[in-house]
Amino acid sequence: MKRQALCRLLGRDFSQPELLQQALTHRSYGAPNNERLEFLGDSILNCIIAARLYQLYPRLPEGDLSRMRAALVKEQTLAEIAGRLKLGDHLMLGEGELKSGGFRRPSILADALEAIIGAAYLDDGFITAEAMVLALYEPLLQALDPKKIAKDPKTQLQEHLQSRKHALPQYEVVAIRGEAHDQEFEVECIIPDLDIRTVGIGHSRRSAEQNAAIAAYKAAINE
Repeated sequence: MKRQALCRLLGRDFSQPELLQQALTHRSYGAPNNERLEFLGDSILNCIIAARLYQLYPRLPEGDLSRMRAALVKEQTLAEIAGRLKLGDHLMLGEGELKSGGFRRPSILADALEAIIGAAYLDDGFITAEAMVLALYEPLLQALDPKKIAKDPKTQLQEHLQSRKHALPQYEVVAIRGEAHDQEFEVECIIPDLDIRTVGIGHSRRSAEQNAAIAAYKAAINE
């Protein structure tokens, strides 16, 4: 019954329910899990959102389209959609993840949603996956304002340095801590021209780099 309720929210039934089962199975629970489906779904999601933005905004340049797509497919946005679907109630997690509240963790929810997109594609093709994704994203696409999509911190920092003819920043992983399913990355951002070194921490290398870039940008504009 719970899976039927999820399928109603997704707007489709799976002719191969084992694919949906796999999409909802975290690696902490066992195999087969949703990692490969998440890999597939991530690429399909990016393609669908990129194509839709291209259609909706025929005059926007590539840079603006890229920032809008990044805002729509980032972990936080995916986790918010997963929350609307009550996806956490359907996840199959190992005992450790259950005890630590993994069903609420944004990274796990986002990965599961991407895995469902991959599962929908394998179950019934690209057109079906596209229809599902666009239905889930319709409220976000309707509310999207290109003028309010801010540049990400790494882009802001890069453009600031380029405008002053400084060399681009370097990002180095300083440390990786925690278990494989819940890692924490520490990344250093280095700007040799300005003798700036800042550190960012996040649950992915990308988020750690962005956090390091925020601190570096603040330091750079005060130079």
